[in-house]
Amino acid sequence: MTISGAAIVGGVCGAPIKHSMSPLIHNAWIAAAGLDAVYAPFAPTPENFEAFVNGLRGGAIKGLNVTIPFKERALACADTASDLAKMAGAANLLIFAEDGSVHADNTDGPGLLGAIEAQAPGFEVTAARVVILGAGGAARGAVAALLLAGAPKVTIVNRTLARAQELVDAFCAKVFAADESALPGLLAEAGLIINATSLGLGGGDGPAADFALTPETAVVMDMVYKPLRTEFLQRAQSAGRRTVDGLEMLLRQAIPSFEAFYGEAPSAEVDVRGLALKLLGEA
Repeated sequence: MTISGAAIVGGVCGAPIKHSMSPLIHNAWIAAAGLDAVYAPFAPTPENFEAFVNGLRGGAIKGLNVTIPFKERALACADTASDLAKMAGAANLLIFAEDGSVHADNTDGPGLLGAIEAQAPGFEVTAARVVILGAGGAARGAVAALLLAGAPKVTIVNRTLARAQELVDAFCAKVFAADESALPGLLAEAGLIINATSLGLGGGDGPAADFALTPETAVVMDMVYKPLRTEFLQRAQSAGRRTVDGLEMLLRQAIPSFEAFYGEAPSAEVDVRGLALKLLGEA
């Protein structure tokens, strides 16, 4: 792979960012395509995020993926936004134009739906009541995509009820807020349960949830992907429920980002999941 002064630069930012698999994924695709390009991690401090983004205006880099905790602030930094990003109230993709403008998009939702289709084939979103644990930017993207896909009911469960209520106010009558005390009753009727918090990252315990209460057909997804089999997913699997891991979502949401940065689709011949599993020590 050759990197010249004309290289196309993309990247990812978050706090923290050391755990991100995105540089591995994108740079593997770059190498396979023989592009004069690079994808780099950035770690702006939370208080300097807006200054960091504004400093990239004018095409210093082509684009930026955005992860926790900056997704909602990323949308606020943009001059224009896709309908999905607007609906989600959060962005995980910023594109920098040469004229200094910034465009925001959200590929988290499509990535989530693609991961479910790949790892829980036959699951019908249109027939499933959804429970999402967490009310941050990742949850917003999930709600938007699930509503567009026809989910009949989405309930946001959050330790702080007011935070969950913000999502209800931002969406429609199909979205509801609940605190953790309501979770057992919600699980009993849930078709899809999603961890959209960072609990479990690095190997700790995920959100409390008794999966024995869920229907046998329920699908459980964790947006956390390090470790691959989080404690949350291990509990779901022990209860006999189908699971969807966060790595698959990451890979699926990365595809449109790569296309936006580098102008072509990534090669399907590159086993990026295999590369990621090796880095995670799961291979």
